[in-house]
Amino acid sequence: MAEAMAEPVVVGLSGGVDSSVAAALLHRAGYAVTGLTLWLMRGKGQCCSEGLVDAARICAQLGIAHEVVDAREQFEQNIINYLVTGYAAGYTPLPCSRCNKAVKFGPMVAIAQERFGVDRIATGHYARLTWDEVSGRYQLRRAVDLQKDQSYFLYEVPQADLAHCLFPLGERTKTETRHIAAELGLVTADKPESMDLCLVEANGSMRAFLDRYLPRQRGKIVDTHGNILGEHDGTHHFTLGQRKGLGVAAAHPLYVVSLDPVQNVVVLGDRQAAESWECTIGEVNWVSMAAATTPFTAQVQVRYRTPAAAATVIPLEGDRCRIVFAEAQFSITPGQAAVFYQADAAGDVLLGGGIIEKPSA
Repeated sequence: MAEAMAEPVVVGLSGGVDSSVAAALLHRAGYAVTGLTLWLMRGKGQCCSEGLVDAARICAQLGIAHEVVDAREQFEQNIINYLVTGYAAGYTPLPCSRCNKAVKFGPMVAIAQERFGVDRIATGHYARLTWDEVSGRYQLRRAVDLQKDQSYFLYEVPQADLAHCLFPLGERTKTETRHIAAELGLVTADKPESMDLCLVEANGSMRAFLDRYLPRQRGKIVDTHGNILGEHDGTHHFTLGQRKGLGVAAAHPLYVVSLDPVQNVVVLGDRQAAESWECTIGEVNWVSMAAATTPFTAQVQVRYRTPAAAATVIPLEGDRCRIVFAEAQFSITPGQAAVFYQADAAGDVLLGGGIIEKPSA
């Protein structure tokens, strides 16, 4: 009797320990694994030249095939241009979620199907995916390890792509992942965790990256009454809520409360001036629920490291929503994502999210 063929899966490998363990776990579970690395840019760090080498080493160690796809042009168009345009306009874009949607998941599914004839992809993201019979949708959930949960960055991935995904690390903690890597003797077991955005790793700092594309232009730093506090060399060097590195001295803590790239002005104020009760969001992607037509309550997260807060989500026309919080939130920043989770005891089901357009006092 012929043996059943192992289920094939293409695993996205960045060269880091998380994706390495994801590939190793699937390989150990009997999947026919092919490693796929997207070459996004030159430089140091994962997703760069250095990551390609480590990904190749892992595949050689596991005895699996490894393919590299040059995605630098897509990354330039969808991420670098997106960032530069956003910062120039006074926003603080969120590149990771946009990269997952436009550069990684959709293209990886297409590559897996068209190049390898494989219908499944997997990544090392800390998130979980379940199927809900009632809604007929895949439900994206927070990872078991809430400190490493990356569901926030996956809110833009559409149902069509989630249907092909596996997240082998969603039920594990980062400590367990490190332990498995050491147990299996993976060459990336002791590799330091990537702590910054890939563009920061490759360029040294966000300021250095932006200065390659946007000219420095001296302007005024003022308080909320218009009093001049100092000067700056570009509004793109600031983000709402920023407290450190402002270049001004004050008797009490000051925060960036607004940016005006047209007038080239940075406005500072106290913490209360940086708080908002509501905001509007656009480009909403409905994930674990169909598009809402009536208001509903949810736990809404406005930054990756900011805890989700109780709010009412009010659908508007044109893939937009208004979000009204139960308590004022600090630094609701245009360009970042507001991601809403189910308002129950667990609060782990990601319902949808969108790009913050503007906060309201």
